[in-house]
Amino acid sequence: MITKQIANQIVDQTMLRLHRNINVIQTNGMILASGDELRVDSIHEGAVVVAETKKPLWITEENRHLFPRTKPGINLPIFFQKELVGIIGITGDPEEMEEIATLVQLTTEMMVHQALIVSEREWKRKMQEMVFEELMSGQPLQKVIYERINKIGFLNKAPFYAIMLEINPESKSYQSILQGIEYFFQGDSILVGHYQLNEHFILIAGLHEKSFKHKISLLVSNLKKYSSLPIGVGQVVHSLEEVHYAYQTAKIALEEGTSNKNITYFEEVEQYALFKKRNSKEAQHFANRVLKELNEKLLQTLQEFFNCNQQLAICAETLDIHRHTLTYRLKKICELTGYNPSVFQDAIVLQIALWCYTPK
Repeated sequence: MITKQIANQIVDQTMLRLHRNINVIQTNGMILASGDELRVDSIHEGAVVVAETKKPLWITEENRHLFPRTKPGINLPIFFQKELVGIIGITGDPEEMEEIATLVQLTTEMMVHQALIVSEREWKRKMQEMVFEELMSGQPLQKVIYERINKIGFLNKAPFYAIMLEINPESKSYQSILQGIEYFFQGDSILVGHYQLNEHFILIAGLHEKSFKHKISLLVSNLKKYSSLPIGVGQVVHSLEEVHYAYQTAKIALEEGTSNKNITYFEEVEQYALFKKRNSKEAQHFANRVLKELNEKLLQTLQEFFNCNQQLAICAETLDIHRHTLTYRLKKICELTGYNPSVFQDAIVLQIALWCYTPK
């Protein structure tokens, strides 16, 4: 149904162009908004007839006595998705307004359609956020949650994938981003919405892993026009009761992902979950103790050496240096830290130190 806010917008916009009094009326005949404020919240007898017949009604000086407390004018039905949602009345001589009446009706229906679509989308998004918040509780799911899930059309079908993004709700492109995500996943079973601070979630149900990963890659390409929007993908789960775990792992993936990567899967940073206090003073003290003598070049060499699975030839090629230069640097790292990057036990210590290290 047309809300009072929508009705006032229609009156303001239409009167601005027509310079005639406009009434926007509910299907029960009650005037919601009018250029004549004294008529608001009163019954329009002509609109009652329009609501019954779903056809335009002309009120003239000749038939005005049939409709008490009305003025001459044209009253037109307003439809949304083939359903009568209200009536718009234009005060004045019907014969003078006949040519513009249809245009006013079409324009009003367009305004109503746009407003109702937006409000319907907002309602659905709020409902999705409520459902997601319930899933995050980790508590046994009540029957009412399943009813809400059915109402918003989300399928209770495994597997479930949780995706986290950081989007500023105050940004100009905020609504466009959310609508773009919803449009991109049109036809899939998803929940999309705002959770905490700048955190936004996408929960997807029922996709095969290969299809899911392909879709996420395409999504990143689509979102590039809104500048960098890093995405964290959680561990796949197979029941709604486990979705809170998928979210937690997606959040870790988002937090621990590197700035040069658009998508980070939890499996890529899973080891960080084992070091929940890696930003603590103790962890920083450990990292600084082990790595404090290494300059930026040696730190980069050490990290790349581990990224290349300690393979000298591949690492030298990646760093674009001679193999002997790489061997020299690794020897220097061993001298400065007391740990040999090529020895398994020492490499573990160096890798943990790198994970905990925060550049100054």
